[in-house]
Amino acid sequence: MLEPIVVTGLGSVSPLGVGLHANWERIVAGRSGIRENTRFDTQGWKCRVAGLVPSFAEDAEGFAPEAAMDSRELRRNDLFIQYAMAAAKEALDQAVWHPERPEERRRTATVVATGVGGIPAITSATELIRASGVRRLSPFVVPSFLPNLAAGQIAIRFGFHGPSGAPTTACAASAQAIGDALRMIRSGEVDIALCGGAEACVDPVAIGGFTAAKALSTQFNDDPQCASRPFDSDHDGFVLSEGAAMLVIERLSHAEGRGARPLAVLSGYGTTTDGHHVTAGWPDGREACRAMQAALAMARLDATQLGYVNAHGTSTPIGDAAELAALRSLLGEAHGRVPISSTKSATGHMLGAAGAIEAAFCVLALQTQTLPPGLNIKRPMPGAEGFDLLRSEARAADVEHALTNAFGFGGVNASLIFSRYRDAA
Repeated sequence: MLEPIVVTGLGSVSPLGVGLHANWERIVAGRSGIRENTRFDTQGWKCRVAGLVPSFAEDAEGFAPEAAMDSRELRRNDLFIQYAMAAAKEALDQAVWHPERPEERRRTATVVATGVGGIPAITSATELIRASGVRRLSPFVVPSFLPNLAAGQIAIRFGFHGPSGAPTTACAASAQAIGDALRMIRSGEVDIALCGGAEACVDPVAIGGFTAAKALSTQFNDDPQCASRPFDSDHDGFVLSEGAAMLVIERLSHAEGRGARPLAVLSGYGTTTDGHHVTAGWPDGREACRAMQAALAMARLDATQLGYVNAHGTSTPIGDAAELAALRSLLGEAHGRVPISSTKSATGHMLGAAGAIEAAFCVLALQTQTLPPGLNIKRPMPGAEGFDLLRSEARAADVEHALTNAFGFGGVNASLIFSRYRDAA
């Protein structure tokens, strides 16, 4: 029998705030982190809302960049790397993993995903060239935006010498980062891994591009907290958001050997590709369903044993419908007995960081036996009939296994299953 892989640390930066405590307390309370986009002037834009990480100046639970990096590092690194560093530090502190011995450092993997990387740094560099010429570019501009530099900077800071990775599979990226880390541990390549994702592309290029693709919500500019509404009949697109989330995962014997406290078991992972369309999955969710089935097979579970699903649920009509179709196929007659919510209703869509923060919410749901609500479901969409959609309020529940989905452009599907940790002693 394969040895369990357990989660021993979590870290988060999101539009709900910085740190696990703030994120969980606020999402369970039904709060939203979506607001007017003040990152740049959006006058005349179709979409004027976003999920912005609050600053420490405006929120006691907000982001203080200097807590993540010193002033020189901040100048040299795009915002997504700064968010990644803050989430990594929290996760490693909770896991109490700060190895000093060379062998421990060599057996630590760093897998940090991003869907886009440093678009703001690229945009700024382009504007600088046009305004002042190429000679004004910093030698650090390329390392500031490379997708793998979140993992790279974290490995440098903490001295990790095991394998590193940076999946860039759009909105499935950080779920695949966790799955990749799981495989590294299972293969015996490493004992422990820091894994997750980071994103910070609330930027004119990203907002403009997604708007052109008709992917963003444009109907709730005057009521931002209502804009993200997965599985509601009035959903009209996702809300672009930013942040980071990290997990520390390791073999159970490794955790026990160093006295670490397991938070949950990472019991299953599955991934597939639609091979169908650049931005839309199969309408019947066939390959998304197969990813969930693969995760269940690894976990050696039946779909009826699931106690909660944190859905990908971005608030796009096509995507929400395909995921519900996939879940109906997966769960069969039990589809009405498994509670479902999409926490993107509160955080917005953090793209390459979404899978990781939703994984963290699943771990916290298992720990607290509390299911986070889905916001803004006033009239469930067609196709939602019979599903147990969590609406408005958190729910106490006896949950042993939770599944979370992450689907990305290009047809990438990834599913993770977390199980409640019970000490055999």
